[in-house]
Amino acid sequence: MIWAFLSQLNKWLLPSIHKVQDLTQLSSFQKAIVGWKMWVTYKHLDTLKERGKEPLNGEPLPH
Repeated sequence: MIWAFLSQLNKWLLPSIHKVQDLTQLSSFQKAIVGWKMWVTYKHLDTLKERGKEPLNGEPLPH
């Protein structure tokens, strides 16, 4: 539950960095944001898998 909330909070509050072609050109702060967003996303997906649920789009999680 907390990971779903943090995931949505990240989506609304943190800047999107998907337009950058080369991630090595990011500042340290931007790299930290990308790392935080990835970590929260993976934790959220792990929690869904443990509960036997699927991601929002309905596709099964990879095994």
